[in-house]
Amino acid sequence: MTSLTSEMLTPTDEADLAWDPEVVATAPVMPTRLIRPLGDAASDGEAWGVAAVGADASRFDGSGVIVAVLDTGIDASHPAFAGVALEERDFTGAGMADVNGHGTHCAGVIFGQDVDGHRIGVARGVRRALIGKVLGDDGSGDSEMVFDALHWASAGGANVISMSLGFDFPGLVEELASQGWPVRLATSVALEAYRANLIMFNAVMAELKAGRAFGRDVLVVAASGNESERATDPKFRIAASLPSAAEEVLAVAALGRGAGGLEVAPFSNIGAKLSGPGVDILSAWPGGGLRSLSGTSMACPHVAGVAALWWEAVASRGKAGAFNVGAKVVASCTRVGLADTAQEDVGEGLVRAP
Repeated sequence: MTSLTSEMLTPTDEADLAWDPEVVATAPVMPTRLIRPLGDAASDGEAWGVAAVGADASRFDGSGVIVAVLDTGIDASHPAFAGVALEERDFTGAGMADVNGHGTHCAGVIFGQDVDGHRIGVARGVRRALIGKVLGDDGSGDSEMVFDALHWASAGGANVISMSLGFDFPGLVEELASQGWPVRLATSVALEAYRANLIMFNAVMAELKAGRAFGRDVLVVAASGNESERATDPKFRIAASLPSAAEEVLAVAALGRGAGGLEVAPFSNIGAKLSGPGVDILSAWPGGGLRSLSGTSMACPHVAGVAALWWEAVASRGKAGAFNVGAKVVASCTRVGLADTAQEDVGEGLVRAP
């Protein structure tokens, strides 16, 4: 297995490394950010996504499956996580507490237990979860934190990894421009950083895939992003970005309830492989309560939760792994009941539990 190292390099150092046969890829550290939900929604008090993906009717609950959530941390004392062994690690230096709330909400959708009579979790049988804090209290981080956390989660035995975050290309352009860089130069440098990090992410995914030979096999799920603005202009659709754009990653679009059935959320980026409920999603919030949020950030953990159910289902009949479980997850998707069926908007359709 390869290792990941970080150090300051001069242009000459980078050129020398490019010729080193032991170096798979190099990339500058790039800022990351959580895929911010679009604020509280008017909730009817129902976690409708659980039923929409069929988790309420499945005989599987994720028992024996290990899930990793790479986000803003978790409120470990929340009643939604009672009975779940949480292994936490902070990659940001900000401390494990989830001040932001995003990570707690996402974890609740995946494996949260019932709270005040509300079912919020898709895979309530999960009893061990790895919680990697890769985004600070303000929702920002960097690519090195993400890469380190992916290795940590894989080494820790995770079967499914959920990430509702993005590599911040616009943010890097703005940061460089604020330092006095000409906009064209800042854009060029940020684009090169994004390209290099895409190569790096694909290399890390290839490494995780190679881990199957050592008994480590993990399926990675990521939110496609919230940058589209279909409500302003139907053609205003932004493509899914890293990490959802990387190879071997299940990119997730968001669906909401409409008069004609489930429809793609106006903010959901295009190019996802499949979709999950992502509008007005009720889940855990720091302090012991519940809150409804909207975003592909909320759709991603629905798919991660369903992946846990499929992992258990496949394992009950034989050996489960990222390849066959991922194939089942994608094949389970349906477009029945969807008002929108454009491939670029919803991928294969709404994910469904076994």
